[in-house]
Amino acid sequence: MEAVSGNELINSNQTNTVAVPEMPPSRSWFSWCPTSDRLLEYAESRILKHLKTHYEKKFVPVVKGNNVWTVKFNPSAKNIPLVMVHGFGGGLGLWALNIDDLAKNRPVYTFDLLGFGRSSRPHFSSEADMTEQEFVESIESWRKELGLEKFILLGHSLGGFLSCSYALKHPDKVKHLILVDPWGFPEKPTDDEFQARIPRWVKVLGAVLSPFNPLAGLRAAGPLGPSMVQKFRPDIQRKYESLFEEDDTILNYIYHCNAQSPSGETAFKHLSIPYGWAKFPMVNRVGNLDRRIPITFIYGARSWVDNESAYHVKDIRGNNLVDIQIIKGAGHHVYADRPDPFNSVLEKVYEMVDSSTDDDEPEPMCRLESPV
Repeated sequence: MEAVSGNELINSNQTNTVAVPEMPPSRSWFSWCPTSDRLLEYAESRILKHLKTHYEKKFVPVVKGNNVWTVKFNPSAKNIPLVMVHGFGGGLGLWALNIDDLAKNRPVYTFDLLGFGRSSRPHFSSEADMTEQEFVESIESWRKELGLEKFILLGHSLGGFLSCSYALKHPDKVKHLILVDPWGFPEKPTDDEFQARIPRWVKVLGAVLSPFNPLAGLRAAGPLGPSMVQKFRPDIQRKYESLFEEDDTILNYIYHCNAQSPSGETAFKHLSIPYGWAKFPMVNRVGNLDRRIPITFIYGARSWVDNESAYHVKDIRGNNLVDIQIIKGAGHHVYADRPDPFNSVLEKVYEMVDSSTDDDEPEPMCRLESPV
């Protein structure tokens, strides 16, 4: 993995100064979506330059000739590493508010899932079970290529669904599973419940949009796409204003992550059914997870994701190796809404992981105090 050094990184009092690539020339007016791989690279570099933690970066070759864009923070640390898996429409840059705290004493691996961010954008199977398997195979291939043996695995939203799927398939590699507002756990409500809970206008809109990918409108807007992100998601800019003040760094990054080939977006559509439920809900399978693997659920109190599935998992397991954290004042992007309480939960997980060994019988999980 290539270290960020020389003209890319200058260490000064443990602070990284990253030379941002020169802004690429504007795309031709005839190019409908004003995006490119180079523009995404530039947007990501503007984020990374604000982080203090030393890092290495590279494309990691995985199955079927694909590449997974990877950034490893604090690479020389010796503690059990943390692997972070982003959610739908995201990329590794969205962890910017967490990295410096979480990578103080251990390596932290972040990567763009296949089909998202700067990773390859392959054609996925149209069958939900095969699509899920392809994601899991790519993560395992990535792990092998990097030589990781045991790690803490954290996934947000879609990343939580895929992280749980990975842990089911490769339990010997996961020291602790952290599921952050995970998508795809509950079953779809019965028809009667569905009819009662979903407004008629939402049903009509869902029927109209069902043939399309979730973010098709962003690409259809062409040159208006960047301004659409700014208009409809100013809340995201506010989440990161402590790092980027009031500039458009994070919004540009999100736009360029999602304005290109919708490979991962199409894969998500194959995994889901209308109105956002998973075709194969994880709650029906998580009971098969190796019971020696502790699970920590983290939810935002204001999130649209139903946290009842976490309590169901706790009941299924019938032991104390499940902890559920609800962070007040946070929505679905809990790691960005309340980064300090979120990072504090992970520090408690670190303490448990570092105090145990692979030879230990799992101890009952202590109750972590819910952050205010």
